[in-house]
Amino acid sequence: MAMIQCISPVDGSVYAERAALSLDAAKDVVARARKAQKAWAKRPLEERVQLVLKGAARLNEMSDVVVPELGWQMGRPVKYGGEYKGFNERSNYVASIAADALAPVVVEESDRFERRIEREAHGVVFVVAPWNYPYMTAINTIAPALMAGNTVVLKHASQTLLVGERLVQAFTEAGVPEDVFQNVFLDHETTLALIAAGSFNFVNFTGSVEGGRSMERAAAGTFTGLGLELGGKDPGYVMEDADLEAAVDTLMDGATYNSGQCCCGIERIYVHESLYDAFVEKSVAWVSNYKLGNPLDPETSLGPMAHKRFAKVVREQIADAISKGAKALVDPKLFPQDDGGAYLAPQILVDVDHSMAFMREETFGPAVGIMKVKSDEEALALMNDSQYGLTASLWTRDAERAGRLGREIETGTVFMNRADYLDPALCWTGVKETGRGGSLSIIGFHNLTRPKSFHLKKVTA
Repeated sequence: MAMIQCISPVDGSVYAERAALSLDAAKDVVARARKAQKAWAKRPLEERVQLVLKGAARLNEMSDVVVPELGWQMGRPVKYGGEYKGFNERSNYVASIAADALAPVVVEESDRFERRIEREAHGVVFVVAPWNYPYMTAINTIAPALMAGNTVVLKHASQTLLVGERLVQAFTEAGVPEDVFQNVFLDHETTLALIAAGSFNFVNFTGSVEGGRSMERAAAGTFTGLGLELGGKDPGYVMEDADLEAAVDTLMDGATYNSGQCCCGIERIYVHESLYDAFVEKSVAWVSNYKLGNPLDPETSLGPMAHKRFAKVVREQIADAISKGAKALVDPKLFPQDDGGAYLAPQILVDVDHSMAFMREETFGPAVGIMKVKSDEEALALMNDSQYGLTASLWTRDAERAGRLGREIETGTVFMNRADYLDPALCWTGVKETGRGGSLSIIGFHNLTRPKSFHLKKVTA
């Protein structure tokens, strides 16, 4: 029997392990989900919404367990208190719009005809969730999918092996029927075999580009809907009229928070030449204030990366950039805890360009490159010189300019004077190799349901 392990970045130990389900056992889970779905969808919408909110509330009551578990599994410092702020904001928002988002579009209601488009649940939704924000990314799909009348099967990344169990425990204890929301432990082969067999009506995957490609290949010919949120290399652009202090504070936080392991983290920054020197100087000072260490220590503000192999990629990208002329500005002596393994010091590179993998490939670590630009045109060309497109962060006092530039940027979300945030009222979506589809907002509900048209001609005497 294959075992799936979580190797803790805290000390390299096996923190948790679970047996992977066989294909037959996994098919049984899907069969139970399918059998439970029709009755779940027949329940009043408000009842489903309230049960999901109760599940979210129950998870909040488990913070004493959940927060240290996150520290052990993926290294986030306990100081930050888990993911409850975003988790609750998203759950509450989708609950508030569910009735409107799922309401029929009534075209005609007369003595002769009823014509309308209703939203019908897909059926069984498969959520394949990542380790970097394991609760928030999962709830983006779980909450609206359940509210809309789908049943959900959840598979979590091995790095956050216990998160699916915790979510299902919370929701089941809150009254969501067991077969309506189930957690599974699966290896990649079984996961892809289930998708290839057309087991699910919709699959939402957050992870690597290669993972997304393998999902698409598995789903080929089944016509299963896929939502894919994959890689990112999100840019920031600081214009000459930016609020410098706010830009440094937000962009450095966006580049390094969660050890840089954010889908929409800031990975490259372009600064107008008039502010460049000051921006770089203030950014180095900002990043140098981190306290790298054990995430279970309440003083720690920067924990280890989730796995030493992720840290290895960051170190290799930095070394490659330096060999091509880049300069590292953060003094490594400030971070004696950097052990060459999962514990990695933050870093800022200058004298970088797009010939370096560090400015083109996803880094997903607490390191960022800063380049000087002369104009909007130059910044725009650099921002678009990427195979990814999730978010772009623009710093200016001119909203019209940001809007105009934003329309030219190949991205899913345009921010002005903020970064690294997910607004549940807006569609979370990406372009190019970042993927396709969209979660949250009214559009998220529409992606988790299908339209069904009713054209009812009434018999007249």
